[in-house]
Amino acid sequence: MRLKLLFLLGIFILPNTASAANLSVSPTSGTFSVGSSFQVQILLDTEEQMVNALDVRLRFPPDIMQVITPTAGQSIVGIWTSPPRFDNQTGEIVFQGGIPEGINVSRGLVSNITFRARGTGQASFRFGDASRVFLNDGKGTDALNYTQSGLYRFVLPPPEGPLVVSETHSDQTRWYASSDVLLRWQNLIPTSGYSFVLNETPVFNLDNIVNGTGNSVTYKDLKSGTYYFHIKALGKSGVWGGTTHFAINIDTEPPADFSVEVKPSARTTNKNLFLYFSTTDTHSGLDYYEYNVIPLSPKYFVEKANGYQTFFVETDSPEVVELGLGKYDVIVRAYDKAGNIRESVKQVRIMTPFIFYATSKLAALLLIVLILVLFLYHRKIQKWYKELENRREHKVLPDDIKNKIEELKSYREKYGKLSVFVGVFLLSFFLFSGTTIAEESITLTPPLVSTVSRNISNEDIFYIGGKTENSGIDVFIYIQNLRTGETRNFIATSDNKGDWFYRHSDFLSSGEYLLWTQAVLGNLTSPPGPQVTVNVRQTALQFGSNRLSFETLYLIGFILLFIVLVVLSLWTGSIVSRGRKKHLALTKEIKEAEESVRMGFAVLKRGIEAELSVIHKVKLNKNLSEEERQKEEQLLKDLSEMERYIGKEVWDMEKYV
Repeated sequence: MRLKLLFLLGIFILPNTASAANLSVSPTSGTFSVGSSFQVQILLDTEEQMVNALDVRLRFPPDIMQVITPTAGQSIVGIWTSPPRFDNQTGEIVFQGGIPEGINVSRGLVSNITFRARGTGQASFRFGDASRVFLNDGKGTDALNYTQSGLYRFVLPPPEGPLVVSETHSDQTRWYASSDVLLRWQNLIPTSGYSFVLNETPVFNLDNIVNGTGNSVTYKDLKSGTYYFHIKALGKSGVWGGTTHFAINIDTEPPADFSVEVKPSARTTNKNLFLYFSTTDTHSGLDYYEYNVIPLSPKYFVEKANGYQTFFVETDSPEVVELGLGKYDVIVRAYDKAGNIRESVKQVRIMTPFIFYATSKLAALLLIVLILVLFLYHRKIQKWYKELENRREHKVLPDDIKNKIEELKSYREKYGKLSVFVGVFLLSFFLFSGTTIAEESITLTPPLVSTVSRNISNEDIFYIGGKTENSGIDVFIYIQNLRTGETRNFIATSDNKGDWFYRHSDFLSSGEYLLWTQAVLGNLTSPPGPQVTVNVRQTALQFGSNRLSFETLYLIGFILLFIVLVVLSLWTGSIVSRGRKKHLALTKEIKEAEESVRMGFAVLKRGIEAELSVIHKVKLNKNLSEEERQKEEQLLKDLSEMERYIGKEVWDMEKYV
């Protein structure tokens, strides 16, 4: 039975490979010279199925390659619902057509497309998500299962003129962050001069005007983008030679600004954090990310914070880090393909559950509200307790009981004497409880500062880091307190990649500081680097070498408020407990008083009934006089009143108990 069930599930769940069809391009790869044309075929494989229509959407980068013409002839498509069309502005090609009676083919030609290479680089020629291949089943079932794209590389034509090299931008396929370009060239035959130009056109026809006789040229402060240097030589015979084209890729702009998102939160009790980040780059494109986790507390445990490392390491989003208790700066760097860096810093705090909730503003507000409510309730309880003692001391009776006693006395004057013992008082109460890549250089240049703890306080550890152009260079870090004028220096050494990093071992006092660095290698010393201003805000009180953070003061205040709440609750509870005992005693006394008053009315009732009995006997023997008749009526009325007082519904004692 189980095997049968699995078999049926397999029928419905597994993909129906029998209805698969594939679209592909040919060739799938290749290298072509800029300015040349090449042809790509669009092929269909129906995988032994009959198909009768297709809708093919293709995408290409229009800045690198452009369509000359798509050929509809010699196609398996018999009827074009719309002519094959292309758009060299958006980089899109569309084929829509039908095949009468359907077709079953393994390598059917849909179209030949002729392209021209317009620029250098790599280009992907791919099928769009909206592409469809329809089965000849009368239902229009989409049978497209797989598409194969093409990846092409475009280069400049081989040099036909002088041989061009660049010391600053040697690789024509790489991107460089330098905006100054130095080009050199040489020719194998004697020349009278050269015609050259730098522009953004990959292949350019130079004029026959000599621009110079030297063998080098420098271009400074070029904007980001791809440039092409074109040059040809004028021979001694007066004949111009062929043209050489040389590509230069410049990207001086870092990736776009971005932020680091921390989940579950930047302020949390969870020691496992997920870091999410993403950005873009306009020119050279993103290359990779690096991250580092820097403790801001002087004491931390590396074994409890495996996300911490001395230098930056390569990563991708999302990154998972495990941290111990404390405060950290999470730094993520985005690199583009020219080596430009964009950095984002996110401060996180890992706390115990008690600190997390105790240092939250909501907890403090709730605690204050609870104390205020409990204080008001405490005053009410004290007032109640004093009234309770006062009533017991002075034997104060409730008004209802007083009225009944007065009525009982008036009847007693009529019908007899009654002694009543009455105790006084009743009470109710409420109980309330309540309860946070460096290039090698001949000269020694100043170190690059890429990371510095700008957003710190006087209870955070200061750090600074960056790169040098060579490995093993000592970096002197100078920090000057602008208020006192005191200047201190520290040393860090760059690693084999040129990265250097310094983390201070103690706190800095609050105030404004000026930072600068200097590289030292043997007897060589670089000029001082750019100055950086750092403001250290005050978030802790300083007593000599000791610090008391505002957060600690806040926590102490929270604990004191909590103690006040507990003491006030216990005190109020004690008063309530004593009042309850008095309440029970008074309840008993009131009930006894109630029974005594009821018994008094019962005695009077029996007396009235006896007197009525006498009147009835007289009434049987003779007619009653007017006076006797009025007395009978009064006795009957008083008897009815006695019965009402004796009934329990008259004694509403609950409001006193």
